[in-house]
Amino acid sequence: MKKKIWDLYAPIYELAMRSDQKIYRYMYDRIPTVIRGKEVLEIATGPGLLAKHVAPAARQIIATDYSDGMIAEAKKGTCPANLKFEVADATALPYEDNSFDAVLISNALHIIPEPEKALAEIDRVLRKDGILIAPNFVEHKSGFGSRLWSGILTLAGVRFDHQWSAEEYLNFLEKNGWHVTFSKEMAARITLMYAECERQKKPAD
Repeated sequence: MKKKIWDLYAPIYELAMRSDQKIYRYMYDRIPTVIRGKEVLEIATGPGLLAKHVAPAARQIIATDYSDGMIAEAKKGTCPANLKFEVADATALPYEDNSFDAVLISNALHIIPEPEKALAEIDRVLRKDGILIAPNFVEHKSGFGSRLWSGILTLAGVRFDHQWSAEEYLNFLEKNGWHVTFSKEMAARITLMYAECERQKKPAD
């Protein structure tokens, strides 16, 4: 997807998220318990709402997005001292190997043409025993509301490269080397599958 679509969408993205406050409140409560005291990378931060809510629990967070416009929005307002926003491509992260204790990527894998590359980059920058937190929209065609909202976003230029069912999404993570340790399916305009993962154990491990 072209950057300019997200640059144009950036000023209204936060407003569009408000109707799904229930699922975001869940993540605001859950994620701090997982990242407490850790060095965290967030991919696809958008306007930075999730990062700003969970940062106080972390040691440090670098929150990134592919869109310059989204990062400009994220930098507005107050920001925790341990949170830094940067522009970065999920499939070519500008960070050294083994740099983070946890990586958070929320509602992005389904709009990345080659999400396997993003997961490979996450694997590269995560330290041993690192945690992947990957909530993602699923079941785009499961009901009228999901189909309607997916259609509106498509008309606005937001392309869904992957439209997984809940089971397909979890299987996708497993097939790409991640063991799902916790998951929760939540109703929203488009169903959200919240997932926490660790690397799958290899025979040598």
